[in-house]
Amino acid sequence: YFGTSLLTDSNSFQDVVVAIERPTYKKPFLGGFRNVSTGVEFHNAGSQTKPKKRPDKGIQLFCRETQTAVEKNTQQQTRNTTSTQMTKIDLYVSNATDKLITPGKFFTAEEYHKRRLEAVIVLQKYFRRWYAANLVQNLKVQKRLRLAREALEELQKRREKEEKLRREYEKKLNPKTKEDFELLYHDLELWMQEETERINRTLTGAKRKAALCALLEEETELIACIGMHKLNANMENQQKAILHFLGKCAQPRMWKAFDGKITEMDTQNSLRGKELLEIYRSINTKDIPKDERISVLLTLKWTVKEHECNLTQEIVALIDREIDLISREVKECNLEGLRKRICTLFLQYIKIPEFNPQVAGLLKVPQDPLKLYKNTYLCPSCEKHLPATEFPIPASSHTIGKCRSCYQLDNEARQREAYFKYRLILESLRKSEVDYQDDSKIVFLVQLPDMQYLIENIWNSRSALSACNDLYDLVMVRWDKQHEWSPWNTILLTKEEADAHLKLCNLQKTYEAPFICKIEQKHIRAKSYFSRIPAMASFLHRSNNQSNANSYK
Repeated sequence: YFGTSLLTDSNSFQDVVVAIERPTYKKPFLGGFRNVSTGVEFHNAGSQTKPKKRPDKGIQLFCRETQTAVEKNTQQQTRNTTSTQMTKIDLYVSNATDKLITPGKFFTAEEYHKRRLEAVIVLQKYFRRWYAANLVQNLKVQKRLRLAREALEELQKRREKEEKLRREYEKKLNPKTKEDFELLYHDLELWMQEETERINRTLTGAKRKAALCALLEEETELIACIGMHKLNANMENQQKAILHFLGKCAQPRMWKAFDGKITEMDTQNSLRGKELLEIYRSINTKDIPKDERISVLLTLKWTVKEHECNLTQEIVALIDREIDLISREVKECNLEGLRKRICTLFLQYIKIPEFNPQVAGLLKVPQDPLKLYKNTYLCPSCEKHLPATEFPIPASSHTIGKCRSCYQLDNEARQREAYFKYRLILESLRKSEVDYQDDSKIVFLVQLPDMQYLIENIWNSRSALSACNDLYDLVMVRWDKQHEWSPWNTILLTKEEADAHLKLCNLQKTYEAPFICKIEQKHIRAKSYFSRIPAMASFLHRSNNQSNANSYK
């Protein structure tokens, strides 16, 4: 508190107490000046009103260091001191190096910008010419590469087609499998139909009957020739099957380790199978010296003598008989029957699990007779009891019909259909459906006759796009790849067309309306045919519900 005196009206003084409030904050610096002579600083006055406090946010928002620049006064001088000197009364400066500059033609801003625009246009012309030349050159290179690639693909297709025709010709020339003989009988039937049509068209009366009789005799000779080839092929295939069977008996145990390597282990049973396989190969080898043949027979004799039974006794007796005949210089052609008998009995010896334990898991006929009553059916044609795997059951069948052998024999005698091309299409379709990994089932219910009907009667054995009728180049794929394959969700195309079709995302935008309508009509025909198959009914009902739901959406 401070006291002060005030002068009143009556020329008298009065003491008054004045309370001075000390500031609780630092007075802000509002500038000022300093007396150079005395060095006294004078600050600008500020208001004593207490300013409004800002809320404390916990961080420093303003500081003197960032808002005030530190100034420093320094002297600067150029490195090279230069000067300009002109001629005057007492000084002469040479003008030998001076230049005379004359002003150019004056042009306005419009003329300047016009010149710049013309220069820009010239630059654009040259750049566009260069760009167009490069573009044309790149297009030429791309065209050349595309033509070379197309020529290479065309050459590869032609080679593949020639290779297929060569393999088909080789199969017909030297048939070995069932498919080869199917093709052979199919070609025979086509030839018979052509010849019959030609005879009926060109001949009449007795000449026609004579020509038909000669054609029938020629067909009979061809069938007999095919039968001879079939017998030879069956013998070769039987021998290959026996060696394959014995190779499985001699195969060691194999398993895959954690590092991916395959480990093999020979067991006592696999070593026994290898021993029997080597003996069987040795006794089947022809044109060997007599000493080697006798050595092989003695090895076989001591091998089968390890087990005493009627079979081994018979084998030993036959071996002794052959050795005796060889010692008497009997011709080999007279020993063929005896040697075949020894091979047959020895193969029977190998197939007994007591003598060859490895064979127990490979025999088709189980050793327990009670197991024969399970999954065994009677063929009404050949009257044989066969396992269920020997009966091809079509999707439209309600009962088990004839076995595979009877179906094949009936086909060779009557229709002579070749399912080889349809089998290739079906196998390719099943493989592609497995790759989708969406639990597709319908494709595994379709059999070869169903596939033949689907291709011939519904798709007319030609591509839906290019009308290509070469079945080797045709494949079946999904019409809508979002749903599983079915006879009412398929399309027949070439391989290149199928690859392009499966890359499409929207069929409605890609194909025209008439083409889509034609495909849908074929799907309706397929539905009407396969709806009669009991196994297809549930899938067809589910497909109808799904399509109705999609149309509702």
